[in-house]
Parts: sequence; C-alpha cells; structure tokens
Amino acid sequence: MIEFRNVTFTHKKGYGLNNLNLSIDEGEFSFLIGPTGSGKTTLMRLIYFDLFPDTGIVKVNGYSSNKLKQRQIPKIRKSIGMVFQNYVLLPDRNLFDNVALPLHVLGFPGRDIPDRVDEALDLVGLVGKEDHLPSELSGGEQQRACLARGIIKEPDILLADEPTGNLDPIASFELVRLLETIHETGTTILMASHNYNLIKGRGRPIIELKDGKLRGR
Repeated sequence: MIEFRNVTFTHKKGYGLNNLNLSIDEGEFSFLIGPTGSGKTTLMRLIYFDLFPDTGIVKVNGYSSNKLKQRQIPKIRKSIGMVFQNYVLLPDRNLFDNVALPLHVLGFPGRDIPDRVDEALDLVGLVGKEDHLPSELSGGEQQRACLARGIIKEPDILLADEPTGNLDPIASFELVRLLETIHETGTTILMASHNYNLIKGRGRPIIELKDGKLRGR
C-alpha cells in the first residue's frame, strides 16, 4: 500500500530523508518515531504527495510519484486522512462546520454531510458539542475534533503527525486508543510520535528514523 524506494528529499538545511527504503502493508497500524528533525513529517508529506522526492519513488495505493499527474492528486487525497499536532481548526466555525469542511471541499452532496458528521463525532466521543467553537473545547477535545475531520471521508490511510504532542498523558492514551478503534475498521494508520513510552508494548510495528534514515541502516 505504501512503499518508499531509495527516496531522498533534501530541505534547504539538509536531508529530510536520505535514500530511504520502507514498506507499510494494507491494514497495518505502525508507529513512526525519532527526534525532531529526523524526517517524520517529511515522510508523511511525501505519502500525501504534498512533497515529491528528489530521487527515488514513493508508491501509495498503486500511484507512483514519478508517474503522477497533478490532476490525480485530489483523487488520491480522498483516500488519505491527515491529523496534525497543531489542531488547525477554524476559530470562527463551530465543531460541526470544522468537521464537515473536507466534505464540502471534496464536493460531497449536502444531504449526506450531517449523517457523516454525526458518525464521526460519535466515534470520537464529541456528540452534543456540535455548536461549540474550538475555543470552547479542551485540548483533548480539539484533537479528537481533528481526528473526526481526518476520518470523515472514510480514508484507506490515516496519517497522524505527532497528534499527542500537545496533550497530557491521559488524553494522549485516549487518543491512541481511538486510533486503535479506527484501525479495527480496516484503516491503515501511521502515527508519528517522539514519546516512546506512549507506544511501546502495544504490539505494533515501530519505524525509527534518525537523520532521514531508518535507524541501524
């Protein structure tokens, strides 16, 4: 489902990724760890085709970065959900509108949107807060709102980039459990984290990056 073949991407300050080879199978839940600057966010942006490698090939759901046409990118992104460390919620929109936003962008029929929002909010435990503005939600609730927005289009792949970075230990644990619940529906999940204690012992594959390379390789 996701494959990196000899992928190098260089930022102005140095390597983002350096000759990386990696594969993630369909339906897998993997953790991506490494210190700040190790290449975690770069790797996720390459999967989302927000970045393209300088050399090598990224393959996602059968699409290859070296053959991809610009007009195909929106179609691919329909199958990929994104959750960020910084909540990126619109401060002047209520919870319902924030979660529904991707559906409007993708052109979903208006009659289908309320049911999809209700399902997503139910899954993340935010039913009853539809009219709340982001400022009226706790940090954990805001991150769950971002998770609802990431899954509302029912993606094949969910990328979570340091989603617990701004949360306390209890809220962090609850968010990982939510991701595990979503994974049980068949969604492939890749979660980046710098908190090894949060993810160890969960029986999931752990991908460790250092200086843009898989650690030890």
